[in-house]
Amino acid sequence: MSTNTAVRHLTLAELEAGLAHIRQAPRDQGMLAMIVRRPAVNEREVLTTAELDPAQGLVGDNWRVRGSTRTADGSAHPDMQLNIMNARAIALLAQDEARWPLAGDQLYIDLDLSAENLPPGTQLQIGSAIIEVTAQPHTGCQKFMARFGADALKFVNSAVGRELHLRGINAKVVQGGVIRAGDRVSKLHTTPA
Repeated sequence: MSTNTAVRHLTLAELEAGLAHIRQAPRDQGMLAMIVRRPAVNEREVLTTAELDPAQGLVGDNWRVRGSTRTADGSAHPDMQLNIMNARAIALLAQDEARWPLAGDQLYIDLDLSAENLPPGTQLQIGSAIIEVTAQPHTGCQKFMARFGADALKFVNSAVGRELHLRGINAKVVQGGVIRAGDRVSKLHTTPA
């Protein structure tokens, strides 16, 4: 997937003006706005239906084969199976739904992802699957900056951005199942992380 160079990146002031809308995201029951599978590096497939599996994460995604720099042996990090981003945050940053997949996350959810609302150990039901928020941080990188701008990286990594998890959160699958775009996302409970 290539980036669209014609898109103007928003300024920090323009991004901060969108905070009030992001803060209005539902706290307990939200909606799965988009599912994106990453079959290979820099490839994205927007799906209407997907399967979540405790061993594979999002079935067909490259999470397992890509590995992680956060494990001693470079294998896939078990607490980073799923990357989740607030749908309101990506809508602001991307300015066009067609550009949402550029963020590199698999699930875009209209739900308050803040540390206060979804601490590590919080379980969410999506369709017939259950996922659990993990403590692994999810921060913006050079690719994110290239796609959404330097001010976007500052925005998501600011004190408020980190508090609200504007860059997103990591999660793992605890109960496999089928998910569909448009599914309700329900906060279940928090288990000690």
